[in-house]
Amino acid sequence: MKLIKSSIIKGSIAAPASKSMMQRAIAAALLAEGTTTILNPTFCNDSLAALRVIAELGAQVIRGKNEVSIRGGMNPSGPGTILNCGESGLGIRMFTPIASLWGGELTLTGEGSLLSRPVFMIEEPLKRLGVGVTTTNGCPPLKVKGPMMGGEAEVDGSVSSQFLTGLLMALPKAPKDSRLTVTNLKSTPYIDMTLALLGAFGVQVRHVNYETFFINGNQIYACQKGEYRVEGDWSGAAFLLVAGAVAALAGGVTVTGLNRASPQADRKIIEALSSAGALVEMTGDSVTVRKDKLNGFYFDATHCPDLFPPLVALACNCEGTTVITGVERLVHKESNRAMVLEKEFSALGANIRIVGNRMEIEGGKLKGGVVDSHNDHRIAMAAAVAALNAQGDVTIQGDECVAKSYPDFFEDLKKIGGNVYE
Repeated sequence: MKLIKSSIIKGSIAAPASKSMMQRAIAAALLAEGTTTILNPTFCNDSLAALRVIAELGAQVIRGKNEVSIRGGMNPSGPGTILNCGESGLGIRMFTPIASLWGGELTLTGEGSLLSRPVFMIEEPLKRLGVGVTTTNGCPPLKVKGPMMGGEAEVDGSVSSQFLTGLLMALPKAPKDSRLTVTNLKSTPYIDMTLALLGAFGVQVRHVNYETFFINGNQIYACQKGEYRVEGDWSGAAFLLVAGAVAALAGGVTVTGLNRASPQADRKIIEALSSAGALVEMTGDSVTVRKDKLNGFYFDATHCPDLFPPLVALACNCEGTTVITGVERLVHKESNRAMVLEKEFSALGANIRIVGNRMEIEGGKLKGGVVDSHNDHRIAMAAAVAALNAQGDVTIQGDECVAKSYPDFFEDLKKIGGNVYE
């Protein structure tokens, strides 16, 4: 449990490493020949789960303080091997196609909310590519029996782009060339992240308008100089940047280590902050945000749904009404994030309405209170940021869930002036 009081935010802090790029790099290192050293790693829970999965699949993992070395190669202990993806939606949807490259039966499962997250979109495409697959009523656990041969398949991208990421990573290692036809793809920036990662490992994938993907088989994964550096995480940094805009008194927060040309979807937080009226300055790999008069804004979060929580914290500190669209993307997260944001922020005094695919937030000072994180890391971080300018204290129950993506969040918030208490 954490208690957050009104705070003066000022200082500089390094962005956490991107867990999305870290998980992709871990998977690529499994598929690569020889040893890959991942620099600037994040050992959040999702990354640790990914490292456990590749170890079960046969990779050799040596973890250091500031790096992790992975010797690739797929050689599971045998049929019946269980791959536990923790609570990572990306993990289970990405590693299912990768595990299907092996010629035996494997079980993929997870923990907590992951067991109710949909994987039904995996079944038909994998069958078309030569894989035997069964799910548990469209959810994990699921079993796959390879090897995946490649070929042609249709992929439904309406729920998540994560399975497509897994296919794009696995099919270059299949014996046959492949063509994927993708319908209703959401979160296209996440596919750009995957393609960038593949390029760093020497793997090429072509596409036409994100609707048709062409993947040559029998490609070789090899990272230049055997090293891959994980870039800073715009998703985690978004909370710190919003903190600089909404705190009771913000002398300005600077977040370093952010790639302005990154394919990460959540770099759109800069547009939202600017639209709200915050003072934003970008220099090199640093972003500085200062407090100013904030007004309600409009933002389409369809392709960056993870920004909803920090955007709600921002909107609660704006004058007037903020409208955020893309609510339909929030149903299958660690929680039903739209409903949880409405419930928990209303308990703090916010006025939030969900109308179809829109969330409408009336700005005004929050009164404080108690928030249940619902074991959702982004809800906990959003509540902490919102508390920085609340009239009363905010208590966050289940704060330990931030370890899923950003274990050092509360410590970093303290470093820039956040009044955080156990």
